[in-house]
Amino acid sequence: MGPLAPEIFKAYDIRGLYGTDIDADAAYLIGRGFTRVIADLEEKPPHGLRLGLGRDMRLSAPELAASYCEGMRVEGATVVDAGQIGTEMLYYLVGSRDLDGGLMCTASHNPKAYTGAKLVRRGAVALSGDEGLAEIRTLLDEGLPSPPGGGNVEEVSIYGDFQEAALAFIDPAAVKPLRVVVDGGNGMAGPMVGPLLERLRLDLVTSYWQPDGSFPDHEPNPLLPENRQFIMEEVVRRGADLGIAWDGDGDRCFLIDDTGAFVDGDFLTALLSDSMLRKQPGATILYDVRASRAVPDTVSRAGGRALINRVGHAFFKTRMRAEHAVFGGEVSGHYYFHDFYCADSGTLPALLILELVSIEGAKLSALLEPYRAHYFISGEINSEVGDQQEKLDELAAHYREGDQQWLDGLSVDYEDWHFNVRPSNTEPLLRLCLESLRSRADMERRRDEVLALIRS
Repeated sequence: MGPLAPEIFKAYDIRGLYGTDIDADAAYLIGRGFTRVIADLEEKPPHGLRLGLGRDMRLSAPELAASYCEGMRVEGATVVDAGQIGTEMLYYLVGSRDLDGGLMCTASHNPKAYTGAKLVRRGAVALSGDEGLAEIRTLLDEGLPSPPGGGNVEEVSIYGDFQEAALAFIDPAAVKPLRVVVDGGNGMAGPMVGPLLERLRLDLVTSYWQPDGSFPDHEPNPLLPENRQFIMEEVVRRGADLGIAWDGDGDRCFLIDDTGAFVDGDFLTALLSDSMLRKQPGATILYDVRASRAVPDTVSRAGGRALINRVGHAFFKTRMRAEHAVFGGEVSGHYYFHDFYCADSGTLPALLILELVSIEGAKLSALLEPYRAHYFISGEINSEVGDQQEKLDELAAHYREGDQQWLDGLSVDYEDWHFNVRPSNTEPLLRLCLESLRSRADMERRRDEVLALIRS
């Protein structure tokens, strides 16, 4: 394999087609480059590093994880190999054992032809295009010298420790014997979350619960409507209290209420904020620029402090540490917890919602009704444009009477509606999220008006 394709280096991870973009040789080089970058960041020699390693259920993962491992080892690092785990378990491994960094061999929710790696430094802080990934790419483009050799590998099992740590976020005795449909998407949720759910007296209906990298049933991306149709119908058919679906590597979960309706990430962030503020009154909560006002309104009512933040897990994890925020939520399904090394988790939101529904003694749809009745959201809508900044400037001029901020793209706020338009980092797209506090019809009218300006 020749030089690595530059397009595999994304904003927050490395990702590409197995065999075409990333093969065993590429993984070996990435492992070496990662070790050198961590050594620089930690100001340690490579032979003093301890680096975590995990892999998901993809068919290519055993081969590629072995190559990542060898790349790290030949640079002199000690590799702490946890085997087949969910991504948040890699974060837990790095955080709980105070490792210098970690590499998770995964392509998250992508189709089966893909592979990749998520990379973190000490404290489970993600490497990104702004810090770490660009340096790895530069090292590999310039060519690495012969490796010094040495290093070793320690194999560990962390399922038990991780599951005990996750269960400590709730009162297991408070969870009622709810009927819950779960869809693991043949990803890592089954082995990661399954044993916890079995300890909670739930009437559990499992679907696609065994890891299988051939994804015989559907792609492990519940954000796509076609991939969540099954669980929505199954919740209704089974008369379940709720449904939970996870993405491939298990670090995002998605909720279906008792009527079979999908729970928007904005509203799930609001419910999780309420749950966390009951446990830690007065705490700080982060939410992203796309989110419904349901989130800051909920936090305010519960006596917390709500702070708006840039989209992206590197930005969330850094700000959570700086502000000592107890929880952060993104509408895309990433939920971050201070007491989980400020990392995102697909396990903790599931446990917290089961606890909240049980304590409230109400259907999930009833808990969501106040949000759905008062906050009318568009969801994220993409538009291709020629010049992103020029179009943003046009929008700013057109809506100059609104309260504007440029934290992440352009946000414009009026008393009873608001919107955010963000440029894509990798494509010539603008992404619109809009909300009306009047009605769905008002949201649709304003959405169409803004989209017409974007697309003109």
